[in-house]
Amino acid sequence: MQPRDLSDHVEYQAGRGIEEVARELGRDPSEFVKLASNENMFGPSPLGADAIRETASDAHHYPTADHADLVARLADDWAVEDDQVWLANGGDGALDYLARATLEPEDGVLVPDPGFSYYGMTARFHHGTVATYPVERDDGFSLTADAVLDAYDGERIVFLTSPHNPSGGRFTLDAVTEIADETRENTLVVVDEAYGEFTDAPSAIDLVRERDDVAVLRTFSKAYGLAGLRLGYAVVPEDWAEAYRRVNTPFAANLVACRAGLAALDDDAHVDRTVETAEWAREYMTENIDARVFESHGNFVLVNVGDAAAVAEALKHRGVIVRDCTSFGLDDCIRITCGTTEETKTAVAELNEVLDS
Repeated sequence: MQPRDLSDHVEYQAGRGIEEVARELGRDPSEFVKLASNENMFGPSPLGADAIRETASDAHHYPTADHADLVARLADDWAVEDDQVWLANGGDGALDYLARATLEPEDGVLVPDPGFSYYGMTARFHHGTVATYPVERDDGFSLTADAVLDAYDGERIVFLTSPHNPSGGRFTLDAVTEIADETRENTLVVVDEAYGEFTDAPSAIDLVRERDDVAVLRTFSKAYGLAGLRLGYAVVPEDWAEAYRRVNTPFAANLVACRAGLAALDDDAHVDRTVETAEWAREYMTENIDARVFESHGNFVLVNVGDAAAVAEALKHRGVIVRDCTSFGLDDCIRITCGTTEETKTAVAELNEVLDS
């Protein structure tokens, strides 16, 4: 007995953790700075952390009311109907729901290259096919409607990442609108805004309120610092409300995550501090790294360093863990998460020494 043929599936490669690297090198975890996974440099929202502690004694309950409370709050914040908010186990869980609700076997999806591998993974899980559109380094990884539409061939879902991972670029709302206008009536344009809090551009949720062919993903993992709880959501067209009840996993967002997320939404101080520090870190790295740093609107920067694997390995031995972007097809680039002031300055100093050696 064997599983079905999974040879077309690509394994998701996450950034390495401090404990893993420390064990490998036989060193103390406190010696390392992890800037590989685009996590929040200040940790979880303090209000969210309080909610986690307070919720422990209720963990034997299913999160029926808590799920409804969080959905209602998100819907109010975004000025949409409750049924338009599809709460999920992380942003990738929302991607699964959209795939379940949209794809028939052999339907196609169009994804960015380079880009988040899970777009293609969830399509293949649902027996869909995957095509790509290029995000080119030659023009600074700019994101344009023309690049998407030139590659488009009637796919059922078109994925746009804005800000884009790993480059940090972003689509304008005009570009998203053009793509939605020029694709077929049954094509859903999905805008992944996992890093949306870090850009000053308006959210594509503005388009969801007036269109039936655009959906947006958001997450609590980045600006709110709740990555370990796996909490995300999609905002979908109003006509899609009924589909959620037919495709979602029962109690997909757990009780602790729901209460922490609801509390974190009130933690403006934490989000503002995170966003402001990321903005400073992007500017500092752009100005002080002795290599090309691509313009970014996320909580990370992409840096052209030559041999990415060698540079990342050297930095690891110096106590700085960054993302080697070979898995994105960028074997000459590393991605550095925006850290605290001290972490960012340490990463820049160590990287410049490696580049100079």
